[in-house]
Amino acid sequence: MDDATLAKAVELLQEKVSGADAFGATVCFNFGGEGSILVDGNNSPPAVTANSDAEADCTITADEDTFREMMAGDLDSTAAYMTGKIKIDGDMGAAMNIARLLG
Repeated sequence: MDDATLAKAVELLQEKVSGADAFGATVCFNFGGEGSILVDGNNSPPAVTANSDAEADCTITADEDTFREMMAGDLDSTAAYMTGKIKIDGDMGAAMNIARLLG
């Protein structure tokens, strides 16, 4: 994922969580060596940053196309998990919280 695409993804994710309350966890979207996005749900609204080195309570690994489909609402995050399009490591509750925010 190039820098411009990553910046656009951060912007889109920030828009999605902008009205949300804190959910008490950090979630990292990892794009397999092509960048990452950290959502800090300890803040209200959650803060979104690119390529953070911070530890996350939950890491969601997906390719760029899968992430884009989830952000557009074309792919349900639960369906993505069940079909193996995303991998979740860590706090499953945090993953469920971010899924609710993404719609």
